[in-house]
Amino acid sequence: MKKSMIALFMFPILGLTACGEGDTRDSVEVTDAADTSVPADSAQTENWIMNNETTSNYIYSDTGSTLENVQVAEIVNLDENNLDVGYVYVETTGIPKYDVTMTQVMVEQLNQRPRADSDFLTGSTFAVEGQVVTFGEDIGYNSSQENCSTTGGEGYWPPGPGCPTQQDKQAYFPVEPSNIEDGEESCETGLGKIGLMVNGTSIYNWGDGMSEGDNVWYTLAPVAEQYDVDICGGHAAAGDYHHHFYTSCLANLVGDDGSNHSPIYGFAADGYPLYGPYESENTLAVSGWKVRDYGADASQGGCDTEGQRSCVLVDPYDVSKGVKTVSNGPDIGENVTTLSGNTLAATDGYFYEDHYYAGVTVEGAQLDQNNGHDTHDGKGYHYHITLTQAQNGKLEPAFPYTIGPNFKGQLASNSISQCSASGGMSPPPRR
Repeated sequence: MKKSMIALFMFPILGLTACGEGDTRDSVEVTDAADTSVPADSAQTENWIMNNETTSNYIYSDTGSTLENVQVAEIVNLDENNLDVGYVYVETTGIPKYDVTMTQVMVEQLNQRPRADSDFLTGSTFAVEGQVVTFGEDIGYNSSQENCSTTGGEGYWPPGPGCPTQQDKQAYFPVEPSNIEDGEESCETGLGKIGLMVNGTSIYNWGDGMSEGDNVWYTLAPVAEQYDVDICGGHAAAGDYHHHFYTSCLANLVGDDGSNHSPIYGFAADGYPLYGPYESENTLAVSGWKVRDYGADASQGGCDTEGQRSCVLVDPYDVSKGVKTVSNGPDIGENVTTLSGNTLAATDGYFYEDHYYAGVTVEGAQLDQNNGHDTHDGKGYHYHITLTQAQNGKLEPAFPYTIGPNFKGQLASNSISQCSASGGMSPPPRR
């Protein structure tokens, strides 16, 4: 039986619905709501969720307790080639303050995991309706032993990824981002940090570093890792807690309920801000990327092989350049096994290669090829986290999810990221 992509996608978001459709967002207390009315240079420092007092109840370091959220966010000037260049300097442990009030729907979704019998120590979650679950609190998962038993978090994360650790991150974001102009080499996002959320957690791109078919078909983390994330839609890699896609927990912290243009959720490594999913009241920003139809002919980006992945686009940014034949990937809807051992249906849209940039006019809520735009409303160029509304009213992540696939701006030499920082585990640039 083929699995429902909507149901699978929605699991990490835990019951999110579109505004006006019976909102069931997590009941997290709204604190430190971001202010999008301040000037751009102030926004780069004032939107961070600052804290130098409260510590995590469940995540600790070798030296003791771990501070939550962000400890320092200030503008500094560095001497570069005899010029003062402005950066926002940020220090954070990478550990957020997430407190989630469990609903019955959330409890049921946890217990309905395909491998609940082995994912949980007792076959079901310890969490109950009405319980406030703090980040890292044991809810019954049979967690990995990577960090979990030494620095905390055991039972909060499903088996597979390790638990997060105090990261002591230092990051520099350009105050005045510099665009990559036409004709210059593009800067592809890679694995690892491509930015920071305003609570100090890392932003990762679309990829999980895995592929099918001789490194031809690259899997999308929000799909393949959907059962590897916690109740806030995040998890750790080598101790670094991060989000690949929208999280309702952060939405609550910054006060984003869809009634206005979303506030800033974070900043990309190139310095441009990442806003939440809403362009205006109840209006989602629209990704410019579309899912291919493999049954269509090459002029439309297909392979003329209905239900079969038998070709890739020469250039996913320009369908008119045609396709090239490659080793077949999994058939549309064929079951595949993820790194953590879950079985998922590889429906159309499961892989990076299933997508192309449609080249639609960028205006209003429409986003460009980098998942951003400038609507001349004083915010300047900015990225958006992207969601799309399904027929049942549910919201699901929309590729490319946050930033990319390429950065709009240039990366500085002191950036927390670098172009295609992936160790070869992402698609080769085709542009």
